[in-house]
Amino acid sequence: MFGDMGHGLILLILGLYLVFNNEFIKKSSLSFLCSLRYIVLMMGVFAFFCGFIYNDFLGMNLNLFGSCYEVPELV
Repeated sequence: MFGDMGHGLILLILGLYLVFNNEFIKKSSLSFLCSLRYIVLMMGVFAFFCGFIYNDFLGMNLNLFGSCYEVPELV
């Protein structure tokens, strides 16, 4: 698993689609995804959460919480 809010959001949306459209997907050629729908959903939730903790969105750093490190200025 990785920590990225963007990729986690994509997995979360795919997982929600699989959960809510289960009956339609069972009739299609993608029926093998029905058994994986909750795994994909939880992977999306936790990848989004870890990306939020790591401040990472699609490989770009976000400065949501600030930094606890201070760089001293050289005079």
